[in-house]
Amino acid sequence: MSGRAGAVAAAIVRHALAASAATLLCGCSLLPAAAPGAGGAPAAAGGTAGAAGTPPREAQPQYDAAGRLVALEPGGAGGGMLVTPGEAALATPTLGVQVQIEAPPAAKALLERHLDLVRLGRLARDDVEESEWARLIDAAPTQVRALLRTKGYFSPGIEVERQPRRSAGEPDLVRLIVDPGARAHIADVRLEVEGDLERAAEHGDAAARSLREQWRAGWELPPGKEFRNAAWEDAKSAAQARLRAAGYATAQWSGTAADVDVAGGEVRLFGSIDSGPLFRYGSLQIDGLDAQDVDAVANLVGATRGAPVTETLLLDFQERLQKSGLFDSAAVTLDTDVATADAARILVQLREAPLQVYTLGVGVSANTGPRASVEHSWRRVFGLRATAHNKIEWGAKRQAWDGELSGLPGEGFYRNLLGGAVERLYTSSDVVLSQRLRLGRTQDGKRIERLFFVEAERSVRRVGDYQTSAVGHSLNYHGVWREVDSVILPTYGLILTGQGGGGYSHGTGAVSGPFGRAYARVTGYLPLGRAWYGQARIELGRVFLRPDGVAPQSQLFRAGGDDSVRGYAYLSLGPIVDGAVGGGNVLMTSSVELARPLAVSLPNLWGAVFVDAGNAANNWGDLKPALGYGIGLRWRSPVGPLRLDWAYGREVHSMRLHFSVGIAF
Repeated sequence: MSGRAGAVAAAIVRHALAASAATLLCGCSLLPAAAPGAGGAPAAAGGTAGAAGTPPREAQPQYDAAGRLVALEPGGAGGGMLVTPGEAALATPTLGVQVQIEAPPAAKALLERHLDLVRLGRLARDDVEESEWARLIDAAPTQVRALLRTKGYFSPGIEVERQPRRSAGEPDLVRLIVDPGARAHIADVRLEVEGDLERAAEHGDAAARSLREQWRAGWELPPGKEFRNAAWEDAKSAAQARLRAAGYATAQWSGTAADVDVAGGEVRLFGSIDSGPLFRYGSLQIDGLDAQDVDAVANLVGATRGAPVTETLLLDFQERLQKSGLFDSAAVTLDTDVATADAARILVQLREAPLQVYTLGVGVSANTGPRASVEHSWRRVFGLRATAHNKIEWGAKRQAWDGELSGLPGEGFYRNLLGGAVERLYTSSDVVLSQRLRLGRTQDGKRIERLFFVEAERSVRRVGDYQTSAVGHSLNYHGVWREVDSVILPTYGLILTGQGGGGYSHGTGAVSGPFGRAYARVTGYLPLGRAWYGQARIELGRVFLRPDGVAPQSQLFRAGGDDSVRGYAYLSLGPIVDGAVGGGNVLMTSSVELARPLAVSLPNLWGAVFVDAGNAANNWGDLKPALGYGIGLRWRSPVGPLRLDWAYGREVHSMRLHFSVGIAF
C-alpha cells in the first residue's frame, strides 16, 4: 500500500470513530455537513445517498490548489471528516525532482550513467519518500568524488543547489555543478617480481633476466600517462597475462597499490607479482584418438621435453593439429598443477575426421569457365601412416587430375610426398596437355611453407594441326613467407612467394640442354586511414634457356586474367609462338588496388578500384606491359574474398568481367 493510500485509509477509520465529536481539535479542519433531515437523519442528496437499502458512495478526497489533501468528503452530502495537516502531507502526491548536471561532456556522461540521484530521478516521485530524496542529495557530492576518482580526477569542485518547484505540478530542480579539475598523472612506477623467475634471474639465468626486463618494459601505464582506474586495472591484467603466457601459468599479483598525491595531482604505482613455477613440457594426455596413433599428435607439439610451455607453444600446437587434416576439432590446454610444473602435462582433446571423405563441387571462374569436381581424401591409406588426396576437375576450358600421397609430419614438421598431375588447358589460341610426376618433401610452418622436389614433366602444345612437345627433369624449391594480420582476409602485412629450379630438357625441333627458372611475387597490404585499404603486387619471372633450347610449357610464363592483368582473357598475354600466344621466358606484372566497405551496415561488402599492368615475352627488351583498369566488388566471406571485377583492357579496347565463386556440397 502506498503512503498516500495508507494516509487516506487511516483518516477514514479514525474519523469514523470520532464522527460524534463536535469539538474541533487544534490544528484540525472541519468540512461542512449537510443539514439534518427529519428524525435527525441526514437528508438525502439527490436521492442517491442515505436512502434506505442504498449504500453510500465511496469517500472522495479533496485537494487544495497546491495539490495537498485537505479533506475526505463522503460520496453523499452528509457528514464531515477531520484530517490533520500531517495526514494531508502524507497523502499529498509528490512529483519527483529534476536533476541538472553542469560538467564537461565526459564527466557529465559518467555521472548521468551512474549517479544514484539521477537514476532514481527517472522514477515516479510517489515511489520515493521525501527523506530519501534528501539523503540522496546530501550524498551526491561524495558519490561524485568516488566516480571521478575512477577517471583520475581527485580534486573536483562540486556544488549542489535545490530549487523548489515554482508552480503546482512541477518537480523540484536540483542543479549539480561539477568541475573535475586536472587529471592526475603517473609520477612513478615500481614493479617487483617474486618466485621462481626472480630466483632464476638472480642466479644468472640469461633467459629469466631477459624475460624479467621485457616484462617490466612492457608495462602499459608508464610515468607521464594520465591515471584512470580502468587503465590501472587493464595494465595489471595485461602484465599478469604476459607472464603467464611466457610459461609461468600460475603467476598472480601478491600486492598492488596506487598512492595518490591529491595536492600535486600525481599517482605512484606499485606492484609485486609472484611468478610461481616455470611450467616445462613433460608429457601429453590425449583424449579422442581412435584410428590415428599417438605419433601423429606428438610430432606436432613443436617442443622437446623440458621446454617451457608458453602460450605461443600451445596455440601453435593447436593450430597444427587443426591444419593437419586428421581432426575435425582440436583443443589444447595445460595442466596447471604446480606439483608437476617441472614435467607438466599438456592436455589434448581431439575429434578425429572421417577416414574417407568424398566431396562434390561445382563452380565458375572467368579464367576457366564453369566446372565440376570430385575429391576423395583417405586419411589412413591401407592402415599406414599416410594420407592420400585425389581431385578430378572437369570444366569448359580445363580438365585435370591431381593426386598426392604423403606421410604424416615428422621431425621439424616435414612430410614426404609423391604426387602426380594431368591437365588439359584450352586457351584462346592453343591447347596444352601437361603431365607431371614429383617426389619431394614439404614443411608447413606458421609463417613459412617450403617444398623441395624432383619432377619429371611432359607437355604437348597444339595450335591448329601443328603440335610440339617438350620433356624436362628438374630439381625445384618453392617457398612462401607470410607476415600478415590474417591468412584468409589480410589487410596488413606482406606475402612473399619464391620459386627456383633447374634441370635438363629436350623436345620437338630443339637442342637438348639445361634450363633454369626463377620466380618471385610480393604482395603488400596496408590500411589507409579509417576506411580505405590498399593492396599492391609485383610479379617477376625468368627462364634461363639457350636460344635453340626448349622447356615444358608449364615452366614458361603467360599473363592475363584473374590475379594477373585484368581486362584480358586468361593466359592471353605472351609472345607469339607458331602463330599463337605461347609461353615466354620473362614475366612482369603489377597491380595497385584501393578498396573500402560500401556501407556501415555491410562491413564485409567492399567496393574497389584497380590498375593492373604486365605481360610475358621472350626477353626483357620485347616486354611491353599491357594496361588494364576498372572497378570491382569484394565479399569478404569466412573462406576468403569473393571478387567481381569489371575491367577495361587498353590493348584490346574492350571491357571484361572477372569473377570467382564456388560451392561445395
